[in-house]
Amino acid sequence: MKVDILVAEIGSTTTVVNAFNKIFEPCPVFLGQGQAPTSVLEGDVNIGLKSAIDNLKQSIGSDILEYSELIATSSAAGGLRMTVHGLVYDMTVKAAKEAALGAGANIKQITAGRLRRTDMKKLKDINPNIILIAGGVNYGERDTAIDNAEKIAQLNLDIPVIYAGNIENQDEIKEIFKDTKTKLYIVENVYPKIDQLNIEPTRKVIQDVFEEHIIHAPGMSKVREMVNGPIIPTPGAVMLASKLLKEEIGDLITLDVGGATTDLHSVTEGSEEVSRILISPEPLAKRTVEGDLGVYVNMENVVERIGINQLALRLNLNEKEVMNLMESHRPIPVNDIEKAFVEELTLEAVLTAVKRHAGRFRHLFGPSGKKTVAEGKDLTNVKYIVGTGGALTRLPNRIKIMNQIALNNKIDGLYPKKQAKILVDKKYIMASLGVLSKKYPEAALKLLKESLEI
Repeated sequence: MKVDILVAEIGSTTTVVNAFNKIFEPCPVFLGQGQAPTSVLEGDVNIGLKSAIDNLKQSIGSDILEYSELIATSSAAGGLRMTVHGLVYDMTVKAAKEAALGAGANIKQITAGRLRRTDMKKLKDINPNIILIAGGVNYGERDTAIDNAEKIAQLNLDIPVIYAGNIENQDEIKEIFKDTKTKLYIVENVYPKIDQLNIEPTRKVIQDVFEEHIIHAPGMSKVREMVNGPIIPTPGAVMLASKLLKEEIGDLITLDVGGATTDLHSVTEGSEEVSRILISPEPLAKRTVEGDLGVYVNMENVVERIGINQLALRLNLNEKEVMNLMESHRPIPVNDIEKAFVEELTLEAVLTAVKRHAGRFRHLFGPSGKKTVAEGKDLTNVKYIVGTGGALTRLPNRIKIMNQIALNNKIDGLYPKKQAKILVDKKYIMASLGVLSKKYPEAALKLLKESLEI
């Protein structure tokens, strides 16, 4: 069988391959999916990739599979590990962090102000894939970013550095890194003026740098032997798909509850009413990743949040039976009680992630009386709540879980309203369509709408 495009999602534990045909025609087709364990530990992800393609052949009933292109997303080998260094935490650091998270990064270190010796030691221990330096509005403070760049350059690391700070420093930064092993990328300032975010140029460069340097990650050195198209971080691919969908149907959030983390992507400008009283700017497209909320690796964290007593009541079990469920917990639930258990974990992960992501109203009291302001991301204009990932595409009560978001809003939360419509990525292909959209946006949008049944 001849296939137009295969899209591989190379995860930390599993590699999934999705096949698509008629990409250049009005009605593109999703043919099927194959999966296999990821083979990072074997030193070559192509082993798992080939096994996933073999599994795909079985699922579509074809002994021979030819394809024109193979593109990929990856969160293997730790995903995109980054460190972010800026000037003021609530200003340049926040802007740089938003750019990194939106690109799909796993941020391992954030610093504000001048780097200390302990910061430098931690940076070396982390050994990130990319270092991002910001600091200073344009034609504002210069010294902190220059000092930080000099300290990082002295390490002479073979790690790409992106500079996205005060444009007055650009020539100086080039001089600092000129004779080092570090490859330098100069980008527009992420925070060019007070209360102005400019994160999209940096977000794009982060993904380009990731693609250029991903082959240096453990087990990824041979990935270009098979993958002949783009490779971007998996969370960044979900963001791309969310942004593509927003342009078509309107403001939305996308939830991805996984075994180790819960990601929430929002693409919304919020309401005019809230924007008038917002105390600091928020990006149009925002991602938060909750590293303590997962339904497998981080199961114990979520159970602790719920409480074993409460969990036992909800499941109509005693505490010992709940403990037995935890001890025998597996990545994919099989029977009804296992599914009910994972649904309770998923509900807690969803509600907690939304609470952390969404902004809120605050009431300030002064000589002139009470004043109401807003802080954080405004989700009140969200028209759609999209569920992707294993839990929110496969669990029986996934729609009921997502419907609880609006019902759990407190008076001061900037949550989606009850009218927000629930959409489920039934074919579990949203991340694949995100990377597909970089080259074939029209086909990706049509396939995405089909999976979401819009």
